[in-house]
Amino acid sequence: MSFFKKTLASFGIGSAKVDSVLQQEVLYPGEKANITVHVYGGSQAQEIDNIDLNLCCRYIKEVPVDSNGRESSQTRRMHQTYSLVKWSLPYAFTIQPGETRDFECELDVPLNTPVTIGDAKVWLETGLDIAMAVDPSDKDILTVRPDKLLDSILSELEEQGLRIRQVECEAVDGFELPFVQEFEFVPTTGPYHGRWRELEVVAHRSETELQLWFEIDRNRHGAKGMLASLLGIGQLKRQLSLPLDTPPEEAGKRVIEYLESVS
Repeated sequence: MSFFKKTLASFGIGSAKVDSVLQQEVLYPGEKANITVHVYGGSQAQEIDNIDLNLCCRYIKEVPVDSNGRESSQTRRMHQTYSLVKWSLPYAFTIQPGETRDFECELDVPLNTPVTIGDAKVWLETGLDIAMAVDPSDKDILTVRPDKLLDSILSELEEQGLRIRQVECEAVDGFELPFVQEFEFVPTTGPYHGRWRELEVVAHRSETELQLWFEIDRNRHGAKGMLASLLGIGQLKRQLSLPLDTPPEEAGKRVIEYLESVS
């Protein structure tokens, strides 16, 4: 192999490539993601030191505004990237020119992986670690749907005339993840139209139960992210816990009964 071709490969020209394929159309929190990683050889043999898979999402955090190196009380909302789960190939290998190598792996999708609606984004990053070369990478946007229990609750709220206006992942303290997912509803028809301006819901799943926190806004005076910030300091009072063995067809009704009792 000529020196020039080796040099090109070190800059990623004619180098090995990587592509990850999710075997399911959608992911569900608490289940497994089955992934096939395809590695395609380039124009010369290359030593692959490692393959890395990284299931990522993003959330919003209030960060201080940079004021020319001085402390500032002002903040702004910025997206942060969080790694939900990682996987690495435990050995190195050599990929020959024109060769294709396939690797199978499983990732346990965390229980509170965000549902990908609204502003919530979840993606899979795949990287090849190639010595003395630019590391090829692949990024795939994924679809995450709610489990049956949460899906039945969201569906029942829609049946009551509440429409999802916004969904965001907001920074919060005191949870295993640095954020919670917040669903913001507005009543467009039904019994809550004219009674509420908006309903905010945070859902958090453990191994045994689904915890729900609610904030009802009648005057639209709340600021964005307020529900998550109140949750982080333990000042939310409207909380409902549902065992995971609750029949999905009952979960939505129990939420509506609870909201009626506290509103």
